[in-house]
Amino acid sequence: MDILLDFGLFVVSLAVLLKAADYFIDSAEEIGLSLGISPFIIGVTIVAFGTSLPELATSIASVFEGASEIVVGNVIGSNITNIALVLGLVVVIVKRIDVPKSLWEIDLPILLGSAFFLYFTLQDLNFALHEALLFLAGLAVFLTYSLKSDDNDDNEFREKASIKTYLILVAAGIGVWLGANFTIDAITSLSTKMGISNEVISLSMVALGTSLPEVIVSINAARKGKTSIAIGNVLGSNIFNTYAVMAIPSLFGTLVIPADVVQFSLPIMMVMTFLFAVMTISAKISRWEGMVLLLFYIFYFIELFT
Repeated sequence: MDILLDFGLFVVSLAVLLKAADYFIDSAEEIGLSLGISPFIIGVTIVAFGTSLPELATSIASVFEGASEIVVGNVIGSNITNIALVLGLVVVIVKRIDVPKSLWEIDLPILLGSAFFLYFTLQDLNFALHEALLFLAGLAVFLTYSLKSDDNDDNEFREKASIKTYLILVAAGIGVWLGANFTIDAITSLSTKMGISNEVISLSMVALGTSLPEVIVSINAARKGKTSIAIGNVLGSNIFNTYAVMAIPSLFGTLVIPADVVQFSLPIMMVMTFLFAVMTISAKISRWEGMVLLLFYIFYFIELFT
């Protein structure tokens, strides 16, 4: 009976997440375009940060609950999921994604830099206060340069967004956050009852659960032909996860860094980030490359449970 209740919670919360994500992306784009912001920048800022709120909320809660090892597992697992599962699914569905030319100028180097930064920071299995402050500084640099590099020259008519649109954005963001968190609760409860360890849960189920907003928002964006928002969402979410979701929870308590995560999952995250970078060199990501990403994710997920 308990398992059926958990499954019911999962279905209902996922339905809320789906609908809220649809409203969120529509209102975010409308507001961004009315302010003269390009779809790609909307993806790496408003949409990416909005869909990353579940990772941040879950990580902060885990610190207060004395389970801070979930933080690093959540960050690394979510980053892998965003590239391998989210981007892979989007490309397979839409068959091809054209990569913005500006990606290699600022955004991708910052993504690679954040991955290296995280890798070297965690080698001593410790995450100190000064490192958290450096991560937050890295996030500030990313936001500053992303907004400055926005060269949206689209001269199409921009109608001012209404108050209703802003209210829908806030309400939808809350819906995404609540839907994702209840989904995570259901997945975690089901996993625990199946005897899965806390560490594996954080890398797989919690990471997958907190990445559901990215999955839904990116797929919805791609289906509507807004592939710039989809790829910007993946890129921005990973940078936000690395810098903010690692740094902010550490301000509330000491983070436990499991050795197994650093030895296995962190190198996998590095490989996926490099693979993503290589795929963007041709200025497009094809369907077969999306299938390769999905195969990598299946391999990673299976390895966690073996």
